[in-house]
Amino acid sequence: MTDDELNDALDRAARWLRAAKSVCVLTGAGISAESGVPTFRASDGLWEGHRIEDVASPDGWDRNPALVWQFYNARRANVATVKPNPGHFALVALEDRFGDNFKLVTQNVDGLHLQAGSRRVLEIHGSLRQTRCTVCEAVTNRGLEPLGDAPECPQCHGRLRPHIVWFGEGLPDDIWMEAMVSASECDTLLVVGTSAVVHPAASLVPIARRKGATVIEVNITRTEASAYADIGLYGPSGEVLPKLLQRLG
Repeated sequence: MTDDELNDALDRAARWLRAAKSVCVLTGAGISAESGVPTFRASDGLWEGHRIEDVASPDGWDRNPALVWQFYNARRANVATVKPNPGHFALVALEDRFGDNFKLVTQNVDGLHLQAGSRRVLEIHGSLRQTRCTVCEAVTNRGLEPLGDAPECPQCHGRLRPHIVWFGEGLPDDIWMEAMVSASECDTLLVVGTSAVVHPAASLVPIARRKGATVIEVNITRTEASAYADIGLYGPSGEVLPKLLQRLG
């Protein structure tokens, strides 16, 4: 995308956002990658050096929960070293503009949106900072403290697992329903840093489009979401989103 093409697209996107009454944002791994969070899905079919079935599935958990915790503790340690980037903060400013008519749906589990100051956030895939007891089902925010290979529930001493939606598991019904409602009722859907290939999250894009929303895509390059996008803003979200906010005034 040339500078002239990007500037023209930014102007058009700003006009749509100025006219919008409600905005929904869908974010994926791309926005966090700019902060230094490794993308979970690798081109070689491995997930940060491990097979998916070993570290991010119910079967992997049943086979070797210690390995699963080693994997997630490494991810937690990485997230502890990074900070939100200008793209995260631009979305905070966008939320400030729209208030209760704004919702941020994220596939990311790193918590960087909340750390940046976003408030209306739906973490549809869970959070690295939370644990869930496999016995009493209690969900606890443990921050990014070291948890070891076999953490126990402080309430019932049951085995804890990461509060993450693994492959083969369904999304939390209440959070997913709120995400679908937000996408179907918004005037503008902003798609940021997601390849739009992981379902059901990716289905929010056609849902919003069918309901008449303007879809604005912010990605390094074209993705599966591009076919639904009215406007494509191609470049690093940490650079593109602040420029878009500047044009909004």
